[in-house]
Amino acid sequence: MNKEDTPEPDPRTLAELSALADGTLEPGRVQAIRELIARSPALSRRYAREREAVAALHTVRADRAPERLRMAIAARHQPARKPRPRLAFGGALAAAVAAAVAAVVLLLPSGSPGAPSVSQAAALSLRGPVMPGPVADRTQGGARLKQDVGEVYFPNWSDVGWRAVGQRVDRLNHQLAVTVYYQRGSRRIAYTILAAPALRWPGTAQRQVRGIEVQSFTSHGRTIITWRRTGHTCVLSGAGVSADGLAKLAFSD
Repeated sequence: MNKEDTPEPDPRTLAELSALADGTLEPGRVQAIRELIARSPALSRRYAREREAVAALHTVRADRAPERLRMAIAARHQPARKPRPRLAFGGALAAAVAAAVAAVVLLLPSGSPGAPSVSQAAALSLRGPVMPGPVADRTQGGARLKQDVGEVYFPNWSDVGWRAVGQRVDRLNHQLAVTVYYQRGSRRIAYTILAAPALRWPGTAQRQVRGIEVQSFTSHGRTIITWRRTGHTCVLSGAGVSADGLAKLAFSD
């Protein structure tokens, strides 16, 4: 049997290959996976495609929609006389996706194994907002915004100084991803909720925050924390903020 006839790698190997590409693989597994790649041309090609995908997602800042287009989109979403209905997961959100012409489908290269990674989901926030931030839902006491993914609502953090200043809608390998941007002073953070099925865990140290498993890591100068709610993946990220600070904000009352 030659190297090209080797059997298809098992799902765990493929997942670890993806994690190595985006820098979230457990340190103890790095050498073993690199040795597997070195012995297999097929795995070498898969790994190269994964690296290309990660690089593309981390350089999308330069690929934002033109200013005139973003202004046109913002104008379409200015509050009207009637209250703006919330964007729910389903028909209303699908309509929002169609209306927001700058929202794009980001696909991993053909043959990339498994689901997108958490770092790839976090990289969506680098594209920047294309719509105004959602407003507070006063019918629910103002604790959450009028935006959700599958009934997982974005929080209203204005009472602690973080205002929702923009949002965007994307699809990452066909999974819906909604990102809301919050700003306090000169600092900005991004909260992405990616629809089920949940992404694989990044494989970093775990901790419990109010009974919920949270993992954190850094990528390209940004701190990223991730957790799950009802099968969806939540990703909160920002530069110049700590993982503890993000976790405290994410799980504040």
